[in-house]
Amino acid sequence: MDRPRWRFTIHYRLHQRLQVGAEINPAAAEIGPLFSLFILTESAWRPALFIGTSSDRIGSPEGTQSYFLTAAKFLPVALLSIYASLNYSEWDEGFNFPFGVNFEMGRGFSTRYMFDGDRSHVLLNYFGNRCGISLMYIWLETFGISLNVGL
Repeated sequence: MDRPRWRFTIHYRLHQRLQVGAEINPAAAEIGPLFSLFILTESAWRPALFIGTSSDRIGSPEGTQSYFLTAAKFLPVALLSIYASLNYSEWDEGFNFPFGVNFEMGRGFSTRYMFDGDRSHVLLNYFGNRCGISLMYIWLETFGISLNVGL
């Protein structure tokens, strides 16, 4: 599983509702597009709704993209963020239905359960003002780490 072992992404917000970027997979000498367009921003009663594209899920073959429509909502009373997607997978050549839930534990810590349309992942996250780290349990069998930095 060398291809997803080292993955780098860069994102740039062109507008409040539009983000573009690239995903770099050095082991596969591959660069792919990232794109998100917010159709609706979240309000007290309305979820966020956005469309976009990224590489297909973890473990997918080189060059496969996914195209998604995602709804996401933070539920402040429960300290939960939930999301669900309608996703077209080039790898599957069909639709799948990723979803997840994030629980805010306070002081920058959270836990996240994700189903990517095929397999599950669990993350323990810490996010500060400009950086973060996630300890990942990918496919509920392999451990990983993700680092992020914002400028």
